[in-house]
Amino acid sequence: MSLAASVDTRRGELHLRLDVEVADGEVLALLGPNGAGKSTFVRVLAGLLRPDRGRVVVDGEVWDDEGTSRPAHRRALGMVFQDALLFPHLSVADNVAFGLRTRGVRRAEARATAAGWLTRVGLDGLGDRRPAELSGGQAQRAALARALVGDPALLLLDEPLSALDARTRLTVRAELRRHLAGFRGSTVLVTHDPVDAMALADRVVVLEEGRVVQAGTPAEVARRPRTDYVARLVGLSLLPGAGEGRLVRLDGGAAVTVAEDARGPVFAAVRPESVALYATRPDGSTRNLWRERVVGATPHGATVRCELDGEVPLVADVTATSFAEMGLAPGAEVWAGVKASEIAVYAR
Repeated sequence: MSLAASVDTRRGELHLRLDVEVADGEVLALLGPNGAGKSTFVRVLAGLLRPDRGRVVVDGEVWDDEGTSRPAHRRALGMVFQDALLFPHLSVADNVAFGLRTRGVRRAEARATAAGWLTRVGLDGLGDRRPAELSGGQAQRAALARALVGDPALLLLDEPLSALDARTRLTVRAELRRHLAGFRGSTVLVTHDPVDAMALADRVVVLEEGRVVQAGTPAEVARRPRTDYVARLVGLSLLPGAGEGRLVRLDGGAAVTVAEDARGPVFAAVRPESVALYATRPDGSTRNLWRERVVGATPHGATVRCELDGEVPLVADVTATSFAEMGLAPGAEVWAGVKASEIAVYAR
């Protein structure tokens, strides 16, 4: 089972051009801001939107091509949405069995298969309940069982965890990872959350304005982001410039000292934990020291993430205690220092 899709289509101001291949058992994550084209692509794969041009082939069968478009109900796919979208008038078991019933499977056989899947997703004994009686996490598990019960060639996951609270999300993410590891078909995951992509995907494609701006394994994308959107997702400050040996001249005019020789167009990437903040100009040998102004502050786990604007735009993580002692409210003036050895440099 495998997916090969080449899609070229317009939706309002969006012009989506995307070519992807997803191998047997592989999970591909589509990351991107709102309006990038992620959901448009999923709608094409699901048969809910016919592309202007392109071709979709799944497991050797043509789903979309010039003059051909297989209707959604005849596509061997399963889909999980942001909201579980279970039929409220059906029991949980009948929801899971619904796809099998529409394909002509007898009621008793469909319900028996559904019961097996409910056990696999941790909902054993809840088959007779109505969806309104389930928690959010239980409803998403039921939706996953409904998507997988028919052994689809393609599984589409459209923000499947975004409606869950943080604690439930951790549990369901772990369960989803376990089920995806045993799924034989191709999986396409749409998400805004880099943690979901890193935890669940084998490969990541980043879309912006209908175009692929970066692709690779989760580790590759996180380690070397190529756009400001990706850098912000993984918490980096991305500084484009030109390498001149141990100096990078930023496009904005400032200079950054680095630990390794760099030549030509490069990115300098700085992690928030590598940025030290000072209320007054510090003594010492720090080469990278800039006057900055705090323009935003957000609690981030055990720290406060500060957005800095100045000669070099940066993001810094400081402890809550330091934040309070330094008076780092928006508008505060600070000095920011970064060691040369803490700056990653790579070609643009």
